[in-house]
Amino acid sequence: MKKATNHTESKKMAASQPADTSPHQQSAAFVVGIGASAGGLEALKILFDHMPPDSGMAFVIVQHLDPTHRSMLTDLISPHTKMMVKEIINGTTVKPDCVYVIPPDRELAISEQRLFLAAMPDERIKRRPIDSFFRSLAEDLKENAIGIILSGTGTEGTLGLKEIKAAGGLAIVQDPETALFDGMPRSAITARVADYIMPPGKIPEKLLDYINKKQNNDGRIVSGPPDLVENDLKGIFQAIRTQTGYDFTNYKTNTIARRISKRIALNGFNAVEDYTKFLQDHPNEITKLYKDFLIGVTSFFRDKEVFNSFEKKAVPHLLEKCRDRQELRAWICGCSTGEEAYSLAIILKEALEKNRQYLKVTIFASDIDDEAIEFARNGIYNESALADVSPERLAQYFVKKENGYQPKKEIREMVVFAHHNLIKDPPFSKMDLISCRNLLIYIKGDLQKKVIPVFHYSLNTDGLLLLGTSESIGEHGDLFTPIDAKHKIFKKKNINSRKPYPIFDLPFVERKLDVKKQDMSSVVSKITRVSDIAEKLLAEPSQPPSVIIDMNNDALYFSGNTGIYLAPPDGVANWNILEMAKKGLRTVLEKAIKKARTTKASVKKNSVEVMGSNGIQAVNLNVKPLLTKEYDSGTLMIIFEPAAAKKTKSKQSTGNSGSRKHRNSDLENELKITRGDLQTAINDLETSNEDLQSANEELQSTNEELETSREELQSLNEELITVNTELTGKIDQLSQANNDLNNLLRSIEVATVYLDRTLKVKRFTPAATKIFNLIPSDIDRPLTQLSINLHYKTLADDVTHALKTLEAKALEVSATDGAWYYMRIIPYRTAENIIEGVLITLVDITTQKTVEQNLAKSNEHLNLVMENLPAVPYTCTTEPDLGFSFVGKSCEKVTGFLPEQFTGNPSFWINRLHPDDKKKTLDAYANISKKGNDDQTFRWKCADGKYKQFINFIRYAAAETGKPPYVAGVWQETLTPRPLKNKNQL
Repeated sequence: MKKATNHTESKKMAASQPADTSPHQQSAAFVVGIGASAGGLEALKILFDHMPPDSGMAFVIVQHLDPTHRSMLTDLISPHTKMMVKEIINGTTVKPDCVYVIPPDRELAISEQRLFLAAMPDERIKRRPIDSFFRSLAEDLKENAIGIILSGTGTEGTLGLKEIKAAGGLAIVQDPETALFDGMPRSAITARVADYIMPPGKIPEKLLDYINKKQNNDGRIVSGPPDLVENDLKGIFQAIRTQTGYDFTNYKTNTIARRISKRIALNGFNAVEDYTKFLQDHPNEITKLYKDFLIGVTSFFRDKEVFNSFEKKAVPHLLEKCRDRQELRAWICGCSTGEEAYSLAIILKEALEKNRQYLKVTIFASDIDDEAIEFARNGIYNESALADVSPERLAQYFVKKENGYQPKKEIREMVVFAHHNLIKDPPFSKMDLISCRNLLIYIKGDLQKKVIPVFHYSLNTDGLLLLGTSESIGEHGDLFTPIDAKHKIFKKKNINSRKPYPIFDLPFVERKLDVKKQDMSSVVSKITRVSDIAEKLLAEPSQPPSVIIDMNNDALYFSGNTGIYLAPPDGVANWNILEMAKKGLRTVLEKAIKKARTTKASVKKNSVEVMGSNGIQAVNLNVKPLLTKEYDSGTLMIIFEPAAAKKTKSKQSTGNSGSRKHRNSDLENELKITRGDLQTAINDLETSNEDLQSANEELQSTNEELETSREELQSLNEELITVNTELTGKIDQLSQANNDLNNLLRSIEVATVYLDRTLKVKRFTPAATKIFNLIPSDIDRPLTQLSINLHYKTLADDVTHALKTLEAKALEVSATDGAWYYMRIIPYRTAENIIEGVLITLVDITTQKTVEQNLAKSNEHLNLVMENLPAVPYTCTTEPDLGFSFVGKSCEKVTGFLPEQFTGNPSFWINRLHPDDKKKTLDAYANISKKGNDDQTFRWKCADGKYKQFINFIRYAAAETGKPPYVAGVWQETLTPRPLKNKNQL
């Protein structure tokens, strides 16, 4: 696994770096990893100001440090604690009541409570020292690991904190409101991995309380005898099952016990019995405990070696296998928040594009955690989850969102997320790939033995199974062939000798026989109808005794003396002809009836001996179908004709009863008949047994097929429910988005019309109805058919041009009612940057247009006045130097020079000032910001070479937001010298 690899590399670094040679001391029972970045120093100082020096814990600080400078963090932390603070040396043993600081440009790992340093990766995107250390801390300390995230930018620390929590450790996050930079704390809180959220000053108190509860815990639930532990967990499992419906009995005891022990400490209990009672009255705690059980540690392309092997060895097999039916189905079991499902989708997408092959890929991603499934459906991940995604894949398959990154639509559409319980619900069927990584390690061996055959059952021929690196198929080697034993990729063996274990409950399908009950009135009616027909059929006086029977062998009509051959049985009335047949007749009659119905032809049996009341009678049987429309199918007529060849033997009179000869003869004949009937019955029974045996085998085979079909239908139903749930969720989202859009369109005052690529109206805002005369029935109506209240005859042409060239157009147009609008014609682009039509927006600018027209008229009048004034208006700036920004056109009439001669070169005006007036005039400008306004006379050389005298009226305008201060003034020509004003004169 990746974790082990990191530790191995760290240990290899020990050989090339100085090792810790301090005396051996007992290692710390609890190790606190502290991750911090920008703004973290202040939080660290506050934390250690409140942390006592004898807590028994060890603290390891991992901070983002400048790799080019020596770290001063050790010196900065030391004044705030009495504990020993030192920079880590490779191989340092972690000791209690010590603070260890990571050196610059190094990654850190802990193994067997020793700290190992490794070189930082060259690629900046892979430099995640906090996540890396937290991950190793969780693996090494398990439930005794503690992770703290303090102030910092970005999202690092979230994944590592999740692994600490998954191992049963404690996760604490600084309250974002107290952090100078809240990126890292908010990321951890959003990922729902924080046990506590609090300011740095309160963390020590909570840590000490937690450690105290952990140490005083009776420990029975973690280290006690298995029988007692199982008994302790029963009450907790029952509480969870009652509230959530989920049964954790089959989860591994050690994993569950560690997380329960943590919850016991967090809630301040020492004994499991007290905590169990607490659960009964606190459903919120049950929810928190249940969520702790479901914590999944995952990220994109987690365990790169596994994904590399899958890409090289499994993907080509899948693409070739699914080529003919152009469909690939995969099931990600225990998908958590969806990273693995999207990772597989990206790999398959890349392979299909590389091979230029089309396959419909459907990935069913399932989990029992509803919140995780909802998170996966939204699919917005922070940067920490994308640490192993290459920049190329990030750019090609992800879209930047406000809160992170989201897989593009083409990737999300390949995955269907569903709530599914592997232990309880029917499995998905007909899969080409099943991935179940890091789920089996959490359940007991007995359940694992049942799950693997279910995967075998769910896979198609030659389907693939991908397990976690710590998992195996166990004793089911006869079901799968390893493709890559190291990375746990297996191929299904196609055997039919083993039926899948029914670990899931199939609903009972009640089968009822369709018994047709006949109304007595219909029976009477039927008998009456047959009686009329039979009387006509048997009207001849010489007609021998006969019986008409229906398809059920029930007698419908008797004719003649049939009592010689037939007798009703004792008990409840029974009109079945075979039940009424006398000894010697039944077997022969039954065979004849069957043959007649099968061949639909008459069947004759001669010299059938029947034991009657007057001895043995010989009779000829004739069974013939009545194939007419008056009779139902299967109706037969049975004719009894006395056999002429043999004389009927009668009983001797009472006087001759002593004649043994005749009596023995009768008995022998009766015995002969009985033996014949018995042998016939035995033969029929053997034949029937063979038929029943064959039928039983066929029924057994059919039953197995039906059972398989039922299981497949159940699995298919599960898939349909999953897809339906996914679609329902999307419909709800679309409905909400549609409601939001409709509300926006109703409230917006901008007239907007959306046209498709054929220039048909698809949607419009209420404000557009006045301009385009639209009504709801105009949807799908072409633009050219609309009556538009604008002076704009080329609208359709301009819209077509915008659609073809993708160029937006903006202009001002007037309406027939005198209103003015600012119109924009914009190509409509989808999220995939596909042009689907054109948007036309119109903003009412009537008021602005009126003001603009009035201003234009005023400007014309003002310019006319200013051109004929004996004065020159102007504006200028005084800082840093004097410069004219505007000079009125009247300057040409007054001075003989054009306005641009003044504005283009400030020195032009200054150089033509009279030498005696230059200083005082420039000083007036320099001091105007203090005085506010001023007026002075000066002499200036005009175009004719003569000096004219002007009065300079100037006023200071203070600076406004985004604008510098300026001076507005007027040079007014004066014909008589003007005395200087007193400095106190206004």
